Amino acid sequence: MFCCGGEPGIGKSTLILQICDKVKGEGKVLYVSGEESAEQIKMRADRLNINNEDILFLGETDIDVVNQAIIDINPKLVIIDSIQTMYSEELSAAAGSVSQVREITSQVMRVCKSRAITTIIIGHVTKEGNIAGPRVLEHMVDTVLYLEGERYFSYRILRGVKNRFGSTNEIGMFEMREEGMCEITNPSDILISEREDNPSGSCIVSSMEGTRPILVELQALTSQTIYGYPKRTANGIDYNRLSLLIAVLEKKAGLMLGSQDVYMNVVGGLKINEPSIDLGIIMATASSFKNRPIPKDMVIIGEVGLTGEVRRINLIEKRLKEVERLGFKTCIIPESNKKDLKDKYKLDIIGVGNVNEAIKKALG
Repeated sequence: MFCCGGEPGIGKSTLILQICDKVKGEGKVLYVSGEESAEQIKMRADRLNINNEDILFLGETDIDVVNQAIIDINPKLVIIDSIQTMYSEELSAAAGSVSQVREITSQVMRVCKSRAITTIIIGHVTKEGNIAGPRVLEHMVDTVLYLEGERYFSYRILRGVKNRFGSTNEIGMFEMREEGMCEITNPSDILISEREDNPSGSCIVSSMEGTRPILVELQALTSQTIYGYPKRTANGIDYNRLSLLIAVLEKKAGLMLGSQDVYMNVVGGLKINEPSIDLGIIMATASSFKNRPIPKDMVIIGEVGLTGEVRRINLIEKRLKEVERLGFKTCIIPESNKKDLKDKYKLDIIGVGNVNEAIKKALG
């Protein structure tokens, strides 16, 4: 049993319909929807060019009716969209409540597992990004997937946070197009493909998404504040992390940003939480403040501590091979990582021990 969560409009129903089409010829698919009508589902299927006659639609929210349909049809795959719209008459609580979600999931699991039916449950998410409802829901299912991305950007990441039958260290990256979700086999190429000129405040960093290194562009903008209190805006990275790194720049590198508004953006609408992009955030900010561009063929990798030191990161060999594959010439990495490198690279690899060294190497 799978549980797939994501924000409204992110593309969950689109992705699930494409999955239904992929199992064509394997058996019947029962698509249960408590949110959309058959006409709406049919319009989406036509837009996605889905032509699987084995997809059966049931517009129902009563879980007793749904379970009976599963027993009668005995499909190969069951889709429930979404779990928060289903209810059981045995409980007086409203649909979507903790007790309803827990009971309905338990009933569906009992019916489907006894018949070896693969089940995908679509769930809403809270403002914090977790699947709405009780945490026990995530414990009950075998696999939990999150579809991430900004609603108004085209890129999506399907991330596994739980998997009883395999690793959660892999992700899938897709682009939302008119014909549906299209897999991106080389995310790095896409995310830095539009970087033609070399403006100040732009920096390429390497982030590990699962076991896959992805190169992304960070953009920073500093400007004189017109208010008494400087503004910090972070899109795609943690706001508190940005504030912390700005404090490191002021204290350890002597950049007076107290009168500067600082805006930081991850190009492509991705969200990155990995600490290895710390040095890239600092360098992009310093580049914008000094109005000096970072060399276009340079990638910057490293975690930054509160004392300004550049700390070791993991999987450095994978990152460097991706940097080399994409044709970059120079890479700034932590000095402690450089000492342990065993493979030979065509890159000019520069080791730095603190943010001041990094600023001198990248900005002169």
